[in-house]
Amino acid sequence: MAVLITRSIIYLLVLSLVLEVIVLSDGSQFVYKDPSQPVEARVKDLLGRMTLKEKIGQMTQIERSIASFSVINQYGIAKQASPSVWYDMVDGFQQGALSTRLGIPMIYGIDAVHGHNNVYGATLFPHNIGLGATRDPFLARRIGVATALEVRGTGIPYVFAPCIATCRDPRWGRCYESYGEDTDLVRNMTDIIIGLQGEPTVPGTPFVGGGSRVAACAKHFVGDGGTVDGIDENNTVTSYQELVKIHMAPYVDAIAKGVSTVMISYSSFNGVKMHRNKFLITKVLKRQLGFKGFTISDFLGIDRITTPPDANYTYSVLVSVNAGIDMIMVPFDYPTFINTLEALVLDGSISMRRINSAVRRILRVKFTLGLFEQPMATRSLNSEVGQDDHRKLAREAVRKSVVLLKNGKMGDAPLLPLDKTAPKILVAGTHANDIGLQCGGWSISWQGSAGNTTIGTTILEGISTVVGGSTEVDHQVAPDANYPKGKGYSYGIVVIGEPPYAEIPGDSSNLTIPSDGIQTIQNVCSSLKCLVILISGRPLVIEPYLPMMDAFVAAWLPGTEGAGIADVIFGDYDFNGKLPRTWFKTVDQLPMNVGDKNYDPLFPYGFGLSMNLHHRTSNCYLHKAGRRITIYIIFWYTITIVGIPLLAAGSGHTTRGSLLIR
Repeated sequence: MAVLITRSIIYLLVLSLVLEVIVLSDGSQFVYKDPSQPVEARVKDLLGRMTLKEKIGQMTQIERSIASFSVINQYGIAKQASPSVWYDMVDGFQQGALSTRLGIPMIYGIDAVHGHNNVYGATLFPHNIGLGATRDPFLARRIGVATALEVRGTGIPYVFAPCIATCRDPRWGRCYESYGEDTDLVRNMTDIIIGLQGEPTVPGTPFVGGGSRVAACAKHFVGDGGTVDGIDENNTVTSYQELVKIHMAPYVDAIAKGVSTVMISYSSFNGVKMHRNKFLITKVLKRQLGFKGFTISDFLGIDRITTPPDANYTYSVLVSVNAGIDMIMVPFDYPTFINTLEALVLDGSISMRRINSAVRRILRVKFTLGLFEQPMATRSLNSEVGQDDHRKLAREAVRKSVVLLKNGKMGDAPLLPLDKTAPKILVAGTHANDIGLQCGGWSISWQGSAGNTTIGTTILEGISTVVGGSTEVDHQVAPDANYPKGKGYSYGIVVIGEPPYAEIPGDSSNLTIPSDGIQTIQNVCSSLKCLVILISGRPLVIEPYLPMMDAFVAAWLPGTEGAGIADVIFGDYDFNGKLPRTWFKTVDQLPMNVGDKNYDPLFPYGFGLSMNLHHRTSNCYLHKAGRRITIYIIFWYTITIVGIPLLAAGSGHTTRGSLLIR
């Protein structure tokens, strides 16, 4: 379907709408054009000069296939584009925006969820689940800085990242976009926002620190990681207190760190679609949490308010805008959206006060970004894309993210670190020499794909570089059971895992390793001492095969710099990664998270061995229990200050909120 083909790549937010071009007699007389004026004064001045049609144009976003210079010039609406000639494309659209009556520059945005992941040759970092395993907020911040430079290196000032969901069920197809199952971990990792945007001068106010930083987007508000059975875009059924404690808490941190925008979730909270939830968007996010940036819908998000989607489009526009969504990803039939919204304003169903509030927030972010002073791309930053220092940082992130879960069979010596000088080794499996598979979804394309999809170092290439020159490295994708026998291998390395996926196509009820991977484990590990490296966006069913392995490593989705795995398995660096989520025994146990009453995992949350620690221990995750009480008290103190009510029953209030917007 078309939405799956174009869902992911790039969004262009052209935040002005005009029907004719007129020449301003003296641009200097307008407050909004004066950079010495306060942002709020500039916003007020510009807002007062805009027509209703121009304001509606700011709230509209369309897809690239139906956009053109003339559409931008006439309507000033937003669009989605595929990666191509970035500077020329972005600047071309910007010229269209600047030629409008008021000369309001566009803001162009892109999904950059693990680096500048749509751009060939960019540095792709480990997905968030791997960063969660590092437990290193400063590393996340440094990755934010590098990502911002690479995004700016293609002329783009805005990213749809980070995802700050707390994934409570690994069956969810977006679980790898989450830093982990524990809210405290997710809260800590929101430091990536400071890397992307810079250190805010006034906590809680949208901030972008110059031309080398980008506006960030915290997503998806709220509860997307807690849906029933981990089904994407499904219903999160819980109390309001639990929603706040588990899923909303990271937004407190994101807002304090100056996040510019918040994307609304496809999911529902106790049966009420988030895209129509006025209570949570307007009352809680904007008023009580004090969020001052703009909210944005997800792709075709308002269409999915009804079942089936688009069953009553007028209703969807009405309830989503009145709920507090400021920017709508239409993305195709923009005339219908514009006409519908205008009619709803003219008949009083949507107030001008609400329209002005949305546009004020959008303009605030645009002024904060400095787009009025520097609307065109800074082409000198082109060299930042895929530069060596960023790749070194990504390699560091990989080696800090991998988690050692087993090292040696009972009674045997540890297998790791592997011998670099071994005469001959076997490297087997589908994921050993495939850059696309090790990057996963959201890599060059929405779903990702196998093959030589971008520039990077595969795991096999990393191994071949690290071992001694006298070591023969034999690579076989799928050796049969007889292949490893009698060939003089010192040991085998099996690299297998999941195929790439994103969102709904990644939902899984069984979480099994593909059959070819299981067969490779059996064929290699039955004959050789073997290390198994699992490339996946989440824990998978591994218990039946664990006894066959001498060593087992969870490498998540490492991105383009696969050599980071070789750094640790050969002992140049020790393992530091700890599980960011519980590793279950069987899927029948799910959902199962640390702190649950019946907690019986294969490997507990926080587990991870080093090569000088060869026994399982639980204190690596139990130490959090003492911390949790303190953090819990601090958290509730914080949200009490900002005003989140501790309601006895969340569903009643969200229902009341939904009635207010009918």
